[in-house]
Amino acid sequence: MKTICLYFEIHQIIHLKRYRFFDIGTDHYYYDDYENERSINDIAERSYMPALNTLEQMIKDNGDYFKVAFSLSGTGIEQLEMHAPQVLEKLQDLNKTGQVEFLAEPYSHGLSSLANPDSFARDMKKQVQKIKEYFGQEPKVARNSSLIYSDDIGAQIAALGFKGMLTEGAKHVLGWKSPHYVYHCNQAPNLKLLLRDVELSDDISLRFNNAEWEGYPLFADAYIDRISRLPEEEQIINIFMELSALGIAQPLSSNILEFIKALPICAKEKGITFSTPTDICMKVKSVSQLDVPDTLSWVDEERDVSCWLGNAMQREAFQKLYSVADRLLIADDPRIMQDWDYLQASNNFRFMTTKPSNVGLDRGIYSGPFDAFTNYMNILGDFINRVNQLYPLEIENEELNSLLTTIRNQGDEIEMKDKEITRLKAKLEKLEALEAKKDAPKKAAPKKKAAKKEE
Repeated sequence: MKTICLYFEIHQIIHLKRYRFFDIGTDHYYYDDYENERSINDIAERSYMPALNTLEQMIKDNGDYFKVAFSLSGTGIEQLEMHAPQVLEKLQDLNKTGQVEFLAEPYSHGLSSLANPDSFARDMKKQVQKIKEYFGQEPKVARNSSLIYSDDIGAQIAALGFKGMLTEGAKHVLGWKSPHYVYHCNQAPNLKLLLRDVELSDDISLRFNNAEWEGYPLFADAYIDRISRLPEEEQIINIFMELSALGIAQPLSSNILEFIKALPICAKEKGITFSTPTDICMKVKSVSQLDVPDTLSWVDEERDVSCWLGNAMQREAFQKLYSVADRLLIADDPRIMQDWDYLQASNNFRFMTTKPSNVGLDRGIYSGPFDAFTNYMNILGDFINRVNQLYPLEIENEELNSLLTTIRNQGDEIEMKDKEITRLKAKLEKLEALEAKKDAPKKAAPKKKAAKKEE
């Protein structure tokens, strides 16, 4: 039986303000508060709230049949907390239905997986904790920023204990293979991989309102019919996109929400179900390993990381940012760590791209890639100076490595103790249950004797 895995990303960048060279050392606040408030309120009003209300109604109308998954970046959650808490409240309402799964992703929506495994691990764990706080779920499936994936990244995710990961069903990786199966990481066979169906996803998120597209207008029954006509053995249909596609990329006037709302109605008629990523990872076996030696993503035609690291400016900024990553593993300054999260966001590097395929990219305050690079490097210069003041360069590598080793060992020890506590609690619950069963007949025995005497 075919099943649709519907997933939405929720991420909002922290906009940087205009920061001059002469601000370095005197101004340690880097953000455009007005633009942050304006942009998040705009997207909440035009996209997030209408879309989430629609998804909530779909769950009410379809009961246990309809399921959906979300992934929120930590920086996105922080923006929603400050400026649009109604979005988080609505997500909590959706969570209460039991039909929604929340995934894990890097807290910063950054590129740490390409630079520093320890920073990446901390980024993921921090986001898992945030999801637990808001929704009471402990994510079992992960996704990287913009679905970035490689064999090495898959191994890192598996080492963190995740059972599955979302990534892109890129043609240059799949070749003759189909994205409609479950695969596994070639370095960690226990990590299941769910691959986005590029065409079916982009038909909704990119082309739905394009009157020049040959598939226009797209109707829900025709869309589901295409899925039902796929070969019988191709059972897993992964449709992944940003939530902002519903209302921003595809305006509400295009009837995009009516289309989405009709999908489960049409799917039910064709015997097609809906599943969460964890449902699929737990129930469906992998057909084979997926070999991804070079990093892929869901961005641009190349489906790689060139939109963030494709030119010398981007690579210089990236290398300079992560040059202090190890020092920040011992940091306990909240302000420094918040700036670290915000400066890691991948959007900061995308604004510097010179790729022609990014025509139409909204660079915000920047006039071009060099302007974005200059502004970011000014901010980064001040940030690194602050890091070096807290953790001077005079700290030798051996001393730093010793501190980092101690921190890692302490973290491993705490994790082991937490697992042992969980194991002992489970054992205690079993013993208590057995004792309760043993006591039950003993308590019932006197009643039977009393009944005989009465006779």
